[in-house]
Amino acid sequence: MKVGTRIPLYLLNSLSTRHSETGDLVYLQTAFPVLVRGRIVIPVGSYVTGTVTEVKRPSRAKGPAELYVRFETLTLPNGVTRHFNARMGGMDGTVDAKVDRAEGKVTADGNHSGDARTVAETGGIGASVGGIAGSGSNAPLTGLGIGAGVGAAAGLIGILASHAPDAVLPKGTTVEMVLDRPLNFTEIELD
Repeated sequence: MKVGTRIPLYLLNSLSTRHSETGDLVYLQTAFPVLVRGRIVIPVGSYVTGTVTEVKRPSRAKGPAELYVRFETLTLPNGVTRHFNARMGGMDGTVDAKVDRAEGKVTADGNHSGDARTVAETGGIGASVGGIAGSGSNAPLTGLGIGAGVGAAAGLIGILASHAPDAVLPKGTTVEMVLDRPLNFTEIELD
């Protein structure tokens, strides 16, 4: 098989930036047969192992959660094993994350519209409170401005202190492995 061959796999164990650590093993199984010139070379049910190479915990200040996985071995049902290097090239659409195909990096989707809404809502609440307090002291516009500023600042502090979403790949997630170098088998190994 040549460089760039895509092999669909499904996860046998879950991965998460909350629970996974660098060096953790990843267990997968082929989800669809891979054919070369009309012959099945990698049958369904072949095993693939990989390693978590880097975990970046989510932080509102430092950015979204990131998880890097490297695929390393393939074992056919007859026991023939090959060591190789491959990266993740895709993932099913049911997972709330995205894959950087060039790096094989999984990144959690952030909630930027929700963050903006939180700042706007707390700013509006602060403006209301400030306007009411300011009208009692005959300075409603000053109170409104101070209240809006304090409310928006409180919303921003709340967002920065909160935990951004983790990158999670549940057991059974379908991922796509992309070969970075050729993977060859002899006729005897395929029998």
